[in-house]
Amino acid sequence: MAGIPPRPLTSHMRQPSLSANLGGGQSPALLARVNEKKAELENLKELRDLSAAVAAQMEALEQKLATLSDGTEAIAMVLSNWHNVLRAISMASAKLPKPAAAAESADAGVALPETLVRIPTEHAPTLQAHADNAVEEGSG
Repeated sequence: MAGIPPRPLTSHMRQPSLSANLGGGQSPALLARVNEKKAELENLKELRDLSAAVAAQMEALEQKLATLSDGTEAIAMVLSNWHNVLRAISMASAKLPKPAAAAESADAGVALPETLVRIPTEHAPTLQAHADNAVEEGSG
């Protein structure tokens, strides 16, 4: 038996332990990596949910900004028409006949324009009745 070289036992012993690691037990490094990947997956799911919430808030903000923009345009249109309104009031008050009291106040140094009041026509019959009653009470 001296002619046969002995086989190395280390290679023969490693083979069963390698297959045992792959089949049943896992190495601590591999187990740690799997746990790390699971934690990363949970973090990514949380990030996805938070991103969806931020996207929903951004869409709501977009709708509010669109409403604000429309309101701003309406206000700009009203403000751009104010000079026309003021000019119309000025022209209307310049063409009104001046009563005698206004002529006397002009002599005093303060000339005030005639007051312009708009009354909705749907209330005209009620207002006319009140005015008639006031005239009757004043004269009676």
